[in-house]
Amino acid sequence: MDLGGLVNKAKQALKKNPDLIEKGGDAVDKATKGKYVGQVDKAQDAVRKAVGAQDKGAENKGADNKGADNKGADNKG
Repeated sequence: MDLGGLVNKAKQALKKNPDLIEKGGDAVDKATKGKYVGQVDKAQDAVRKAVGAQDKGAENKGADNKGADNKGADNKG
């Protein structure tokens, strides 16, 4: 398998299971003791955009603000 094929397989895997993006970022945050949280969050967002995955981080952050989370659910129908 060439590099392009490997990249495409990785993109497909991350798109099907976007929790892996979050878990990877959490592992980096733990290893760096939170020193690079902002940069890791930006990298996670970039990966989600690149693979076309839904932003799970926004859903988790929205859980803290229940009103905003409920509005989003109502708007989606």
